[in-house]
Amino acid sequence: MNNPLKNDLEDIIKLTDPFIWAQMKDKKIFITGGTGFFGSWLLESFYYSNQVHELNSKIVVLTRNPEKFKTKAPHLFQTGAICLLEGDVKDFDFPEGHYDYIIHAATEASESLNNSKPFEMMDTIVTGTRRVLEFARASTAERLLFVSSGAVYGKQPQSISHISEDSMTGPDILNFRNVYAESKRLAELMCCIYAENYGITIPIARCFAFVGPHLNLNIHFAIGNFIRDGLVGQTIEVKGDGTPVRSYLYSADLVIWLLTILVNGESKRAYNVGSDHAISIEELAKKICQCFDHKKIEYIVRQKSDPRKEREHYVPSIDRARKELKLNVNFDLAESIKKTINWNSN
Repeated sequence: MNNPLKNDLEDIIKLTDPFIWAQMKDKKIFITGGTGFFGSWLLESFYYSNQVHELNSKIVVLTRNPEKFKTKAPHLFQTGAICLLEGDVKDFDFPEGHYDYIIHAATEASESLNNSKPFEMMDTIVTGTRRVLEFARASTAERLLFVSSGAVYGKQPQSISHISEDSMTGPDILNFRNVYAESKRLAELMCCIYAENYGITIPIARCFAFVGPHLNLNIHFAIGNFIRDGLVGQTIEVKGDGTPVRSYLYSADLVIWLLTILVNGESKRAYNVGSDHAISIEELAKKICQCFDHKKIEYIVRQKSDPRKEREHYVPSIDRARKELKLNVNFDLAESIKKTINWNSN
């Protein structure tokens, strides 16, 4: 079967330091969150690189619904290198034996879960992370990558165009809508406690915003909603005033960054993961319209901007990742959007 992601997977292998792949050889890896956007890309990349580099790696993926995932991506299970463990991240039974690497990527940002079931969101992040950390101890893991979020910084000050890992800002702890961000902060702290007390190397990836195949187009991310509307020929609707500023990293770059942080990241140290190429939501809508080459798509901004209102930013500084880990943004936004459009069209 022709893999529609083949070009991206080849780029991932080409653009990842060969040392990273060498460190994956003959390793046993455990992944949570393997069925989400991040996990799908990680598994596709491991599956492909296992064949290209003959890594002989074995990957166990925690999932609540193994049969559903097998139906979604049957090709991943053809070689036996990837297998599924049924369970919930909060209380899963530990698989036996030693594991070299763990990637804890469960709990992607979900606005609906955050607002409607905040305690479930909190338990999944906090209790789930504690369970994974205990598994890391039991399996004598060498390294654990904790996938956190840029949400831990809270509201980005208007005076800061690109927020760095050293920022001391934080979300309003008295606002229940910040349960996701506060839970991620607590989970980061738990990771540092385990790293300090039990000698596990635990780098942290603070992830921002992304685009690419496998992105759910129907949840609260503007870029996905805009692409979805364009795909069905609808006018792209900017529900606010279009002034908030974001940045977007392509999914192939995301994999390169996460694997590099897993293998080379310093323990108890956070690395921003994202693009530093800022764009307003209105500019994003315009760019997406331009990326539909063969049909005319328009956009509309529903609210007028208020010049007295602070402009919202959510854009990382990636100087640390660049300097310490030699990571770069390899795909520009227009190219990334077009790749996402083409994948969803086909």
